[in-house]
Amino acid sequence: MKSDSVLKNLVKKNWWISLIVLLALLIIFIPLPQSQNDAADRHFQVEASMFQFIPGRIQVNQGDRITLELISTDVVHGLSIDGYDFELIADPGQSQTATFIANKTGVFRFRCSIACGNMHPFMIGKLQVGPNWVLVRGIILGVLAVFAAFLSFRQSSHIQKSTVS
Repeated sequence: MKSDSVLKNLVKKNWWISLIVLLALLIIFIPLPQSQNDAADRHFQVEASMFQFIPGRIQVNQGDRITLELISTDVVHGLSIDGYDFELIADPGQSQTATFIANKTGVFRFRCSIACGNMHPFMIGKLQVGPNWVLVRGIILGVLAVFAAFLSFRQSSHIQKSTVS
């Protein structure tokens, strides 16, 4: 009987732990909202030079028809996008253009596909298709963890004060 009352008392005092765990599970497993934006034709001019792409970050909506124009300013450069079957190769002073449909959501790296020098492995850009919900969820979980740590610290300092008295 005494153990039941101790357990009930413990649950009563630590109700916030259950609440935080429930909130964390909701944040992790709740379905992501689907965007309702109409597909659009988007054109981007990407300039490749040793060892960078300008712009280095491209953001589009899912379903957009993307036309990329790759312009090489110094040596032969390529542009391939991880997760898509897409590649462009441009000679120095020339441009190449190709089109694809952004049908996968997420963040994809685009890389130089032609060895262009010592720093070639670091010639990377980012294509973001749709909103970055993983980042948003991570930030919310981080704030929730800080709040849980604060409550835990507050409770442990309260227990220490009561045992000292």
